[in-house]
Amino acid sequence: MGAGVIKGGGGGRRGRRRGKAAAMSEINVTPFVDVMLVLLIIFMVAAPMLTVGVPVNMPNTAASALPTEQEEPLTITMTADGLLMIQNTEVADGEMIPKLQAIAAERTSKKVFLRADGAIPYERVAQVMGALNAGGFNEIGLVTDAEGPAFGGGG
Repeated sequence: MGAGVIKGGGGGRRGRRRGKAAAMSEINVTPFVDVMLVLLIIFMVAAPMLTVGVPVNMPNTAASALPTEQEEPLTITMTADGLLMIQNTEVADGEMIPKLQAIAAERTSKKVFLRADGAIPYERVAQVMGALNAGGFNEIGLVTDAEGPAFGGGG
């Protein structure tokens, strides 16, 4: 009868553990917010660098912009120093139509946008438009800057 019963069977361990910090059941969003802010800053700095193109001084008109399309437009650029480019690739005059036809075969639209520097003579622009028309490209859009009134503003 000298056997005694210990109540709580190991309760001493549990008591010591309660003094320490309990496991957190909440989500810590501070590291997530920090990472998102860093990514936001990176994209804000990098976004303006993604618009790469051929610099062209286009004429100003009062025409409104065309609605946007699903596919990137097929663009031909005529620079002031006489270069002819499809998108950002330089081509010779004789190679333009065969390359455009090969590109157009893989596209849904045969629409072509022509960007010409304002210093280029109209005759040269008309020659390129005629070659495009003869090559089967009948939907040609002339790209201009939309600034200023049309023909002096009617004053």
